[in-house]
Amino acid sequence: MDTLITLKIASEIEGNILQLLNANAANIVSNVSLDSPRAVGDAVQEFLAEHLMQCIPSEVLESFEKDFQRRSMEDMAFYDKNKNYYAVDVKTHNKGTLFNMPNLISVKRLATFYKNDTNFFYILFVEYKIENSGIHYLNCHFRPIEGFDWSCLTMGALGWGQIQIANSNNLQFCTPVRKNWMLRLCDVIDQFYETEMGKIRERKTWFESIRNFWKKR
Repeated sequence: MDTLITLKIASEIEGNILQLLNANAANIVSNVSLDSPRAVGDAVQEFLAEHLMQCIPSEVLESFEKDFQRRSMEDMAFYDKNKNYYAVDVKTHNKGTLFNMPNLISVKRLATFYKNDTNFFYILFVEYKIENSGIHYLNCHFRPIEGFDWSCLTMGALGWGQIQIANSNNLQFCTPVRKNWMLRLCDVIDQFYETEMGKIRERKTWFESIRNFWKKR
C-alpha cells in the first residue's frame, strides 16, 4: 500500500481544485440553479470529472477515468504511478445551511473494496457559499475515508449500513491508518447491528399484536 498521495500532495491537489473552481465559478453553475444544492452538486461533479486530472501532479498521475454509472461508488477515478487505484466521490456543502448529512458509502462495499491494499476510497469535499447572487468556493478537502475521524461519522440504516457524515458543518480529520480505522468500523457495525436487531424485535412484537387483533375480528 505504497500510496503516492501524501498529505503534502493531497494539500497541493486541494489548493489546485479550489483555485480552479473559483476561476471558473461563473461558468460552472447557472444563477437559476444556485438555490438547489443538488443542482450545484451535479454541476461541480461534472466540472471536476472533466478537470480534476489537471489538478493532480504529473509525477503522481498515471491515468484518469471519468465515465461511471450513476450508482457507482466513484464519480471519477485515477491510478498513480505505483498502480494504486483511487475511487473519488465528490460531495458539496453549502456553508449557509445549518445541517447536511450526506451518505458516503455502503459498509459492505467499502469492506470488499478495501480487501485490496492498492484500492483507496477518497472523498473530495467542496464547501461553498451563495453570496451576492454568486457562488464562492471556500474550501476543499481531499481525503481517504479513513482520514475522516469517527467523531464526525455516523451510520445510516440502509442495506447493510451506510457510512454518513453526521453534520457537514463539523468535519473532523485524523491521520489515516487503514487497519485501525477498519477495526473501529467493525466495532461501530457491531453496536449498530445490535441496535437494529432490537428495533426489529420491537416491531415484530408490535405486529404480533396486530395479528391477534385481526384474528379476533
